[in-house]
Amino acid sequence: MQERLRARLLNDGVGMIAPETVYLSHDTAIEADAQIGPYVVFGPGVTVRAGAQIKSHSHLEGAEVGKGALVGPYARLRPGAVLEEDVHIGNFVEVKKARIEKGAKANHLTYIGDARVGVGANIGAGTITCNYDGFDKHFTDIGAGAFIGSDTALVAPVKIGDGVITAAGSVITKDVEANALAVARGEQKQIAGWAEKFRARKRAEKAAGKK
Repeated sequence: MQERLRARLLNDGVGMIAPETVYLSHDTAIEADAQIGPYVVFGPGVTVRAGAQIKSHSHLEGAEVGKGALVGPYARLRPGAVLEEDVHIGNFVEVKKARIEKGAKANHLTYIGDARVGVGANIGAGTITCNYDGFDKHFTDIGAGAFIGSDTALVAPVKIGDGVITAAGSVITKDVEANALAVARGEQKQIAGWAEKFRARKRAEKAAGKK
């Protein structure tokens, strides 16, 4: 059956570098001129539009990939993921029950669940939508053109306005108005010479333990 499904897509104009490594579901729908890399797995309910690229070792289920979108390598699209035109979802990014609007990007090491990411928004590496409180799922709304700094935690429910910038390493727990900078970090302190004293103490403790 896999051979038949692969042959049908190839005949329909879908590009596959190594078709023997791609695994499809009975209802996988891929339009002509889409490109599928090696070792991609399609679970049930996936649609890939023309011109999209699914790079190697990506896993898709219950997801829609828009025209010209770029997915992977090593990306995971879970049920309810909708990528609009020219969206980029990169390596080790997981999307679940979220709409990523036209031209938005999440290129590295990110989890986006129960969310909307607005047109042209840029999601930095290490960003997490904290959508689950142990009982219920909550929604994160990220506005158009927002720039979410690396290692930002967005604690849902929360709304990030259009054009917002969040500082890297922030934990955002409150709504942010459009075009604002949101910074939520602990104060950085410096204790001169502490590291040297720490190493000396640990070396002394280790040496004493060997006697």
